[in-house]
Amino acid sequence: MAPTQQRLLTRRRLLPPLLLLLLLAAHLQPAAASSSASDPLVTTTTAHGSMRASSRSLLQQQPPPRLDCPKVCLGRCANNWKNEMCNDKCNVCCQRCNCVPPGTGQDTRHICPCYDQMTNPHNGKLKCP
Repeated sequence: MAPTQQRLLTRRRLLPPLLLLLLLAAHLQPAAASSSASDPLVTTTTAHGSMRASSRSLLQQQPPPRLDCPKVCLGRCANNWKNEMCNDKCNVCCQRCNCVPPGTGQDTRHICPCYDQMTNPHNGKLKCP
């Protein structure tokens, strides 16, 4: 077999896999441009210009750990004169928001927006102490 025929056969064998790779790269490129922060795959470009998809770490996908609401609310309501009622309301807010502002005063409420904006549906007053 002549060397030119061998080269031609080699090119014919390599052509289908190369076309598949190009189609795959073209398919992944628009997906990378429209991917959002909640997408579990991150697409990066290597030094050679090829695209590579890698999964994010499991730590980024897991929700934050739940607070120990009774313990946190005991600290929040320590100086309140209606300690029991404060603890009850604080625990409800903590369970819903998974956040309790530090300290015992009203000046730190803005740190937890959910906790800060929750109101009583009956009278419209702030629900969380």
